[in-house]
Amino acid sequence: MSNQVKSFKNALSDCMMAAAEKDPSIVLLSADSGPNSGFGPFIEKYPDRFYEMGIMEAGAESVASGMATCGLTPIFCAPAPFVTGRPYEFFRIDLGYMHQNVKVIGRNCGFSYSDLGPTHYGLDDIALVRAIPDVMILAPQDAYELEDCFQAMLTYRGPVYMRVHNSALPVPEVRRPFELGKAVIYEEGSDISIISTGNLTPNVLEAVEQLKASGLRPTVVGIHTLRPIDRDAIHKAAETGKIVTEEEHFTVGGLGSIVADICAQDCPVRIKRIGAPHIYTSSGEYPDMAQLYGLDAASIAQAVAAFAQA
Repeated sequence: MSNQVKSFKNALSDCMMAAAEKDPSIVLLSADSGPNSGFGPFIEKYPDRFYEMGIMEAGAESVASGMATCGLTPIFCAPAPFVTGRPYEFFRIDLGYMHQNVKVIGRNCGFSYSDLGPTHYGLDDIALVRAIPDVMILAPQDAYELEDCFQAMLTYRGPVYMRVHNSALPVPEVRRPFELGKAVIYEEGSDISIISTGNLTPNVLEAVEQLKASGLRPTVVGIHTLRPIDRDAIHKAAETGKIVTEEEHFTVGGLGSIVADICAQDCPVRIKRIGAPHIYTSSGEYPDMAQLYGLDAASIAQAVAAFAQA
């Protein structure tokens, strides 16, 4: 990774503007969060294609479903817990069961709402959407992947959920080839495997440098597509004999559960799941929360090293 970063608002805005210019069917829905999501330029240029629904997320998803029936391509963006948990019945029926071409972006996932606390944390969004059949789930790991995931989201004809953190997105020195449903292999080692997703991958890559300096050689797998998942990459990771999963999500229902389900069925292996504990967590500034729950680079390196030696 380079030292260059791009704010998630600018990254989302650039993706939205580029897509809207090419496709007049794209419309944007917001639940009292349009400018906060980085969509100010879109709202200014395309006011007739922007719908501010207010704090009415269930209604927004139902309206988006109707728009899709009429041939539009609705994108609904708001905080992760408010586009998944709050309107869940509408997501499940109006989008999932109806297989509508609606794209839902859950921003500020994980702990990124900091001191607003558990009511605003997006720690169960993957688990909730996983329970709905046939919804694509994306979690970009850097700025280039956000662009690639955004395009893949629009290309797919059906419901999509993409989770985005509010932390700055790394801009890699080299743009890796992107293939929907295929993992990114950052390192190939034989001592232990680390599988991560979304915004936590940069922390994992930083931790890996510490691990390599101590002599540990891990396989490192990055997952930007949680559904469809790259089962082959998980099978390969299991060959080291131990897997650590890393995610800013509950350890129940997210990446760790997906990997454990696949390994239990196909390739039994020891697994350590690292993420948010399945409790109503504390609240505080983001760096403090990451450190408290072992999601910063130093804590990740320590946990992986300990599991490798166990």
